[in-house]
Amino acid sequence: QVQLVESGGGVVQAGGSLRLSCAASGRTFSTLTMAWFRQAPGKEREFVAAISWIRDNTYYTDSVKGRFTISRDNAKNTVSLQMSTLKPEDTAVYYCAADTRLRVVIATTLNNYDAWGQGTQVTVSS
Repeated sequence: QVQLVESGGGVVQAGGSLRLSCAASGRTFSTLTMAWFRQAPGKEREFVAAISWIRDNTYYTDSVKGRFTISRDNAKNTVSLQMSTLKPEDTAVYYCAADTRLRVVIATTLNNYDAWGQGTQVTVSS
């Protein structure tokens, strides 16, 4: 069983930056594909970015490409999301997720991730 704990959320002005972190335990971290999802009020949870257990391949949703960077540190069992040039529409609860099934292709849908953190709030003011 994988346990995930996010940190780093907060309030930031538009154009600013935030860094989210997620600490994992309970499974060999280097075998996990890690992802970030987000859920804005009244909306469904959506995929943001992921980093594969294979060669650290990454994938981003179009709306964050060039602004967000996902990275992992297998020695520290952590995954991070560096968010820059933040926009009010980035406001959401951000969730860390883990895919334990050694997929070759990065999954972008919720049902492919079998461990979730509790979420951390990111608020971008205009």
